[in-house]
Amino acid sequence: MSDRHELPDRPAPPQSLARRATAWLQWVGPGRVVSGAVVVLAVLAGAYWLVRPPAPSPESTLPFAGAASSTSASTTSDGAPSTTAPPDTVVVHVAGAVVAAGVFELPAGSRVVDAVQAAGGTVADAQPDAVNLAALLVDGERIYVPRVGEEVPPPSPPSGASTPTGPLDLNTATAEQLDDLPGVGPATAAAIVAHRDTHGPFSSVEELADVRGIGPAKLAAIRELVTV
Repeated sequence: MSDRHELPDRPAPPQSLARRATAWLQWVGPGRVVSGAVVVLAVLAGAYWLVRPPAPSPESTLPFAGAASSTSASTTSDGAPSTTAPPDTVVVHVAGAVVAAGVFELPAGSRVVDAVQAAGGTVADAQPDAVNLAALLVDGERIYVPRVGEEVPPPSPPSGASTPTGPLDLNTATAEQLDDLPGVGPATAAAIVAHRDTHGPFSSVEELADVRGIGPAKLAAIRELVTV
C-alpha cells in the first residue's frame, strides 16, 4: 500500500482559463458570439418594455376642479349667502281655438308656440297669426288663440304684472311702451313708430290697420288700450 496521498485538484491558473476561452471563441466564431449577444440584449429590452410601468396620461396630471353648485349663489341684505334659485317652470292658461284648452306647466324660457303645442295645437278654423307665437311665456298669463273672424278680447295681465293707468297715446308712446301691448312684439312696435315718423301723428286708432303687421284681430285686441 502506497504511503503517498493524492492531492485535490487545484483550480486552473488564469493563463489556462484564458487559453480555453480563446480556443472556445475560435471554435464558435466571433460572428456567432456577436449575434448571440444581440439576441440576448433584444430579449432583455423586450422584457423591460413589457414589465415597465405605463407613463402617466396628460389627463392624470391636470388639477381637479371642484363641482360647481347647481344653485346660483347670491347675497341677502345682511350679507349672508342666499341659495334662492329662479323658478324653473311657468304655469299658463291656453284658451280659444286649440284642441285641448287648459292650464299647463312648462319649462321656464318656453314661448307661446310651446304652450299652444302643449294644448294639442290649433283647430282648423284658428287664426294663430293673431297671437305672437314667439313671445316668452310669463307665469300666470292667459294665451287666447282666436278663430277666423273673431275679435280677440284684451288678455288679462299675468299675476304680478302692473296694470296700465290709462290708454297709451299712440303719438307719444315709445317703442318699448308699444311692445308691452298684447300681441305687439318688437317688430310691430318699431313699425308703428316708423309709420308715425313717415306719415305724421295718428288721427285715429283705426289708422293702426295701415301699419304692417297689424290685422283686424290684433287691432281689436289693443283698440281699448290705446288712444290718440
